[in-house]
Amino acid sequence: MGDCVKKLVGEELAAAAEFLTDLIRFPSLPGQEQPAIDYVRRAFEPLVDGVDPIGFPVDFERDPEYSCPLPNLSYDRRFNLRAVINEAGPGKSLIFCTHVDVVPASENQPRAFDPVSSDGAIFGRGACDAKGQVAALFLMLRVMKRLGHQPAGTLVLHLVVEEEIGGNGALGMIRTGEKADGAVVLEPTSGAIVTSVRGAVWFRIVCRGRPGHSGSPGQTASALKAGVEAMHILEKFHQRLLTESRGIALFDELENPMPINFGKLHSGNWPTSAPDRAVLEGVMGFLPNVSREWVMAEMECELHAEGSPLLANNFSLEFTYRHDSHVTPVDHPLVKTFQQSCRDSGGVGSLGALPASCDSWFYSNLLQIPTVVYGPGHLRFAHSAEEQIGLSELACAGETLTHLVLNWC
Repeated sequence: MGDCVKKLVGEELAAAAEFLTDLIRFPSLPGQEQPAIDYVRRAFEPLVDGVDPIGFPVDFERDPEYSCPLPNLSYDRRFNLRAVINEAGPGKSLIFCTHVDVVPASENQPRAFDPVSSDGAIFGRGACDAKGQVAALFLMLRVMKRLGHQPAGTLVLHLVVEEEIGGNGALGMIRTGEKADGAVVLEPTSGAIVTSVRGAVWFRIVCRGRPGHSGSPGQTASALKAGVEAMHILEKFHQRLLTESRGIALFDELENPMPINFGKLHSGNWPTSAPDRAVLEGVMGFLPNVSREWVMAEMECELHAEGSPLLANNFSLEFTYRHDSHVTPVDHPLVKTFQQSCRDSGGVGSLGALPASCDSWFYSNLLQIPTVVYGPGHLRFAHSAEEQIGLSELACAGETLTHLVLNWC
């Protein structure tokens, strides 16, 4: 069977590459994914037993796990996709989940949505994060179709929106009550099987000052200066938390498995005026030794305790994205089966941890489904002007995922 799968992957790789380049051409930013979703639906329909649009509840924004880093998102006439093979099959069931939304083009990336093929790789926004993952599933389905293989268990695919702003698409899918014996969230992991994923909270700090002319220093207080101070305090807190989080399996192999990043700082409108407001936005990563609730509480305490009077008494803090870590034991049958599937494809089946947050915790923590993260492509290329995926990586993933379905379901 292994040689047959490899042969079919080679024959279907060109179709998967064409699918990926077509998909990259859709500028599917959060809130603008629907044309890309429609394209995926048409492409997957001949390959599965059914593919259905899954809409969002009327009061979806009130869900306690809803993330809201972007204003004015509407869920009217927007949906995820649920594709299925062998619904209610008696064997082991498996969910694959990945996303079609992408982040905006990087600086110096003028052709983000005009894909280029060069040196055995496809370049463009979403090439690995995560339209390349959708293409890996497309390749797997085409190979299974040609094998004529009907898994004994149910195979479900969740193709979701809004992963890049907190996972609202996956949240909408899990609220339907989907159950399975295992789940795989596809993200670029360089082909490693990721069993541990760090958590993250996105924060927005609004600092307030006393506006006025630079010639009246005793009467003014710059909110921008308070914003910079907040950055230093949170960096110091992050370094302490990183030190206290050492010794966790798989994460310890990474130099900084839980980065902090400051992405936005907006303040003022004139060089000689002290601004009365500064808005700082960023993300704080953390590992499974602490919870998101603890991290959020400690961040607020640190700003109050370590801040100058200008900052400590004049800020508000909100969290727009709140993901916990997730850990699946490395000896779980899903992990062992995945490793065997990698070896069936000629790979190693190495295990790893992910220094980024993703949709995996929805399945692992909220639905209690054993979950791993896996996918072709390198995380270092995601969100960059050099975003790319190698065709050999795509082929390896298609082969491995096919073997996983054969071995698990």
